[in-house]
Amino acid sequence: MSVKYTYIGHGTHSLEVEGKKVLIDPFFTDNPSTEVSADSVEADFIVVSHGHGDHVADLIPIAKRTGAQVISNFEIVNWVQAQGIENAHPQHLGGGFNHDFGHLKLTIAHHGSGLPDGAYGGNPAGLLFTVAGKRIYLACDTALFLDMKLYGPVDLFVVPIGDNFTMGPDDALEAVKLVNPKAVVPCHYNTWPLIEQDAEAWAKRVEAETEAKVHVLSSGGSLDV
Repeated sequence: MSVKYTYIGHGTHSLEVEGKKVLIDPFFTDNPSTEVSADSVEADFIVVSHGHGDHVADLIPIAKRTGAQVISNFEIVNWVQAQGIENAHPQHLGGGFNHDFGHLKLTIAHHGSGLPDGAYGGNPAGLLFTVAGKRIYLACDTALFLDMKLYGPVDLFVVPIGDNFTMGPDDALEAVKLVNPKAVVPCHYNTWPLIEQDAEAWAKRVEAETEAKVHVLSSGGSLDV
């Protein structure tokens, strides 16, 4: 049974699992990497890895419009509930839960998580999904760290390559080696000049040095896992 993964742009993604739509890190408004409008997005669940504006920009309006359940760390869940979002589920690093779409575990991520209004966003997280018999690991915004090897092997690894704010191409290649995925999608690059990268060149390096298949997706591009 397949899972449909869609790269929306920058650090925003979606999964479709047996008809359930899982939106990840909703950043549409002012996102130069996508032409999708926040007003048109449908979601049954919204998973948030950390509190930075380029990951939560449209969280509140989408959650209110769709009624989707927000899933994030305890601090971000408190933040959304204070803004009138009652349908929310808190987790934290190392903790997993069987949701209606499948199992989600929050993994370590080395980054920040301050919310746009200055509120404390708790610890950033990566996202490890076990859904419909597939393992999908979104590293989200993070530096390279050796314990990534504990999360593999996986069917799909979504990894940032933009550098400056996250791993760059060299560290992302090492991350692929640690995680041992079947398929890889690069993300969090070319949104702004500061994080411009040649994803096709990176893909060639990964495929030359690992057994993974790299899918360089444009905004809206999908992959059946």
